[in-house]
Amino acid sequence: MKNKIVLMVIAIIILIILMGTVVIGIVGNFKGVKDNPIATITIEGYETPIVVELYPQIAPNTVNNFITLANNGFYNGLIIHRVEKNFVIQMGDPQGTGNGGPTLSAIDSSIEKGSDADKEYTIVGEFIKNGYKKNTLKHERGVISMARFSYSGEVIREGYNSAGSQFFICQKDAPSLNGLYAGFGKVISGMETVDKISEVELHVDKNEETGEETKTSKPEKDIVISSITVDTKGLEYNKPETQEPFDYTSWYMKKYYGI
Repeated sequence: MKNKIVLMVIAIIILIILMGTVVIGIVGNFKGVKDNPIATITIEGYETPIVVELYPQIAPNTVNNFITLANNGFYNGLIIHRVEKNFVIQMGDPQGTGNGGPTLSAIDSSIEKGSDADKEYTIVGEFIKNGYKKNTLKHERGVISMARFSYSGEVIREGYNSAGSQFFICQKDAPSLNGLYAGFGKVISGMETVDKISEVELHVDKNEETGEETKTSKPEKDIVISSITVDTKGLEYNKPETQEPFDYTSWYMKKYYGI
């Protein structure tokens, strides 16, 4: 009987060790990996840069896209167009309105900017709801994630695959976003800059006829990205796989008006 008890104890200890190894391995798949690329986001007027560790193990194409855009200088000079205290700050729109995205020349130097070949593109959303089970990253404070359109009904999945260049940084935990947006990294230093930006004065729209005022999420004064660069630790990252954007207006007009 004693021998059986000893064997059972040994078996339990081995099982615990194996389970611990698996858990450590899963966490190590993307957090704190030695060769993970490091992005540095420098904002005009803010002394401390925002430094982000990227996780190519869980969102490889998303990271490829971000690195290519950043190291081609795409983000330099763009503004932070959305600030929501206790939620997110958002940037990366070349239009500065929240509706813009990148074109192919931003990731492919062989395509002339403004040419017929320089078309807008999007990438597939690498998150659980879209079938990417490896991306278990939760939208906690400091997580960086891709912005996208939110469609509903029969075109809901078109929204899943509508990310381009816009991204946001969570200023606070945002569990409602988990599994629905492609988180692909986390701030490792400089969150004080994110916090300071979250406190800026926001623009107020005023209805000229009624005098009614509505606060927006756009900063009153432009907050400009000086640069975003990514240290790839000597590793090469491919250009992202892309697709043509979904044209919601054309879809709607055809479905409801036959045009």
